[in-house]
This record gives sequence, structure tokens and C-alpha cells, in this order.
Amino acid sequence: MEIKIQSIHFDATEKLQAFIDKKVAKLEKSFEDIKTVEVQCKVVKPATAQNKQVSLTVSVPGNKLFVEKISDTFEESTDLCVDSMKVQLQKFKEKMRNR
Repeated sequence: MEIKIQSIHFDATEKLQAFIDKKVAKLEKSFEDIKTVEVQCKVVKPATAQNKQVSLTVSVPGNKLFVEKISDTFEESTDLCVDSMKVQLQKFKEKMRNR
């Protein structure tokens, strides 16, 4: 599984990148056949509180799954994205089994 991290409108710290890597790596437990994961971290409206947006694009055979969350911190947004993606991967896995 290949993980690509993009930080838009800011420079991501190594600590943040390590956190994202660790969290995203756990997705492989839900679905083994993940090819790539693209993580985009973005600051939207810098003056507001809920301004850290993280979007996750997971490439699985024959499909792309997408999740986007906004919260106070990138860590919190990443957690929400990973949790949401786990649910999507479970549903995708069920569909694959039913075919």
C-alpha cells in the first residue's frame, strides 16, 4: 500500500505525517487489497475554528473510495476520515463477497 500525503496552504510537520501514516496504515486491516491512499490536508478559511480539512482517497481494485472531514485539528480530521473509510471499506468488501 502506497501512502501519499499532500499539505495544501501549509507545511505539514513530520509529527503530523507520522500520525497520518500510522492511522492510514490501519486501513489495511479492514481491506487487504488497497493499492494507494492519497491524503490531502488543507486549511480552509484560516480565521475560523473548524478549518482543518482532511480528505482521503483510497484506490481499491476497480473503484475509488473518498472521504472528507473538517474539524479543529488535522489529527481529529484524520481520525474521523479513517473511521468513516473503515465503514466504506467494510461495505465495499460485502459487495465484493455478494458478487
